[in-house]
Amino acid sequence: MRSISDTISRLAAARSAIRTHQPAGPDRLMEFAAFGSNPGALVARSYIPPALAAGAPMVVVLHGCTQTAAGYDHGAGWSRLADELGFAVLFPEQQRANNPNLCFNWFNPTDTRRDTGEALSIRQMVAAMIDRHGLDQDRVYVTGLSAGGAMTSVMLATYPDVFAGGAVIAGLPYGTASSVPQAFDRMRAHGGPDADSLGDLVFAASDHAGRWPILSVWHGGSDATVSPINADLVVAQWRTLHGLDALPTSTEQAAGHTRRIWCDAQGRALIEEHRIAGMGHGTPVSGSGPDACGVPGPYMIEAAVSSTRSIAAFWGLDHCGGAAPVKRTAPARRPDQLPAPLDRGRDQPKRAAPSPSVEGPARIIEDALRAAGLMR
Repeated sequence: MRSISDTISRLAAARSAIRTHQPAGPDRLMEFAAFGSNPGALVARSYIPPALAAGAPMVVVLHGCTQTAAGYDHGAGWSRLADELGFAVLFPEQQRANNPNLCFNWFNPTDTRRDTGEALSIRQMVAAMIDRHGLDQDRVYVTGLSAGGAMTSVMLATYPDVFAGGAVIAGLPYGTASSVPQAFDRMRAHGGPDADSLGDLVFAASDHAGRWPILSVWHGGSDATVSPINADLVVAQWRTLHGLDALPTSTEQAAGHTRRIWCDAQGRALIEEHRIAGMGHGTPVSGSGPDACGVPGPYMIEAAVSSTRSIAAFWGLDHCGGAAPVKRTAPARRPDQLPAPLDRGRDQPKRAAPSPSVEGPARIIEDALRAAGLMR
């Protein structure tokens, strides 16, 4: 852990920066309720294109800190792309009562286990959307920025049976932090499990025995908020799950944009990683040109490449009515590969997570966070 003064100064800066980034354009989303017990106390918003075909895919989009669902949609362009390609979009939205900075609580043990907290709320929203709109349960995808990117890692790890693919933008691997001080350290790539053991954290998150979701990872090469090392760690975590080599199958470069791809023995791309040279913390968008998608703004960075459009293509959503999706089934893992059963405590009410047993500097930092209103 870094020094107390360093961490406290970062907390003070975060506190002074708290403000909600409202959309600069019209709010295209609708709110829906009655989707389940909602133990994470999140808001469910969605976009359904007119005359959406039966059996359409769905994308779950998780905004970053200080953002709203509508603001992130306006910047990233997901609902506009849904009109173009024909898929539904679900936008879980954080509430200030849960996190004053509107961050998803990707570091809170109560919110990051299967069938509890915010993770269960998002799962319930997915089930409700599929049921209400007749969507394809085999083509559900999830993406997010920053804290939303880290929460994307949570959803892929805890519900790999639900998601066919994911995209982590400026996020972190699953299961590496269980408190706010740890979260700040992991964001700066300090401490945490070694890369070789990251896959075990996902194996232990569920009893999944089928195919693992495919994954797209995006990060700015000059991100000073979430270290780009985290992109390498996310890739390492999922390479272990897919049984892929450390070296990518291929590498592509263009104008400072590097894309690395890992394929299986059949040549199917399972993981891709995009690194945008010189880009800071945010979602890469393209505001002009033939592939334009999204609008530049706070944390929505003009990069001459649309991550939204590229991610949709990686998932196969650029031809929604095309080939049938790959069924996500596979031989079960050997008994020695299965995690111990988990006590999942279904439909638990929202509550503050019990504080880890910490003393000294970590306790002082967490007390300061609570006093400042930055954690529950």
